[in-house]
Amino acid sequence: MPPPTSVVAMTTTVRAAGAAHFLSLVPHLLGFQPSSSLVVVPFAGRRSLGAMRVDLPTGDLDDLDRAAATIVGMVCRIPDADGLTAIVYTPDSAAEGLPGVPLLAAISRAADVCGLHVADLLSVGADGWGSHLDTACPAGGRSLHEIDDAARGAGAPPDPAPVLEHHTAGAELPRRSAAERRAVGHALHAFEAALAVVCGIPRVGRRTPARGDEAVDTDALAAVCELDDPPRLFEAALTLDPATLDPGRVALLTWCLSRPALRDVALVQWATDADGGAAALDAQHRWEDGEDYPERLGRIMWGDGDGPDPDRLRMALAVVREVAALAPRRLRPGPLALCAWLSWALGRSSHAASYAQRALEIDPDHGLAEIMLSFVQVGHLPDWAFRQRGRVR
Repeated sequence: MPPPTSVVAMTTTVRAAGAAHFLSLVPHLLGFQPSSSLVVVPFAGRRSLGAMRVDLPTGDLDDLDRAAATIVGMVCRIPDADGLTAIVYTPDSAAEGLPGVPLLAAISRAADVCGLHVADLLSVGADGWGSHLDTACPAGGRSLHEIDDAARGAGAPPDPAPVLEHHTAGAELPRRSAAERRAVGHALHAFEAALAVVCGIPRVGRRTPARGDEAVDTDALAAVCELDDPPRLFEAALTLDPATLDPGRVALLTWCLSRPALRDVALVQWATDADGGAAALDAQHRWEDGEDYPERLGRIMWGDGDGPDPDRLRMALAVVREVAALAPRRLRPGPLALCAWLSWALGRSSHAASYAQRALEIDPDHGLAEIMLSFVQVGHLPDWAFRQRGRVR
């Protein structure tokens, strides 16, 4: 089974002066410092097409060959890719020889079968690095200081984005106080009470519905009215400052993202536009009346077709992460699962797995969380991830 994968594109063009310089640029390609990882950088000629990271495959030679075939198969899905460089990052020592030989040999064999040129095979160990194609590489590898020196030298990316410590960094939910969560809980109680009184809709995740004789809060009533136009609600969410969300807004979004039908409308809309959200809402109504769900909308959810605007996905993810951080535990799986999808759609499968696992710890039968975790476990990535372009020359 292929390991968790991250696919990240880089938009800055830099010229790599050599292997050490190239290795100094890889964390900028990925956005994090890889460790215990295999990183594969596909190329079209001398131009890189992004980077892929997987957990270091383990097992016997047959296991490594199967993993290599899957990983190189991902490279083959990238338009224009005709070569690759593979890098093993390991805590093992290079003192008695470069580590990762069996795995990199398996990658080389799989690339040869697929007709891909192998530009380089590199290992970065605890105390040295080197190229397996460099006959002049000294015993014990080269000094790691060469990579550090190259990172500080000429040719570094201009205005580089921060490099995180590891591939799972950044998946932690924002820290929020108990008082902030209580405020959201109160707002959600008022919202659900208004729904029960005005619409007769019971609370999500509780057996006891709100009492029909509860007083209706005016702010909660206004929030209920926003449900008349979900696409407008979800489009407005992209304009919010995640750090200053008011409790009522968080309560409304929490409730919506805990309802699969509305959550799926939000997913499609944030991956397309307001018209896409309206189409998804109409399709949901028609599906509830017995019609088939349109294939073109379903393909978005499965990662097929044209790639979404990554800025929309990032804005949505920032807001939904705040919602997940503040939502009551009983309703947290919905926003967590959507965090998983948004991360997966952005090529951050390790983050997607983290969010999905947290959702399943609360609700072991949560459908979207189960789907997202299965996507990561079998190495399924959105089709558009293979069309993102990064450039290192």
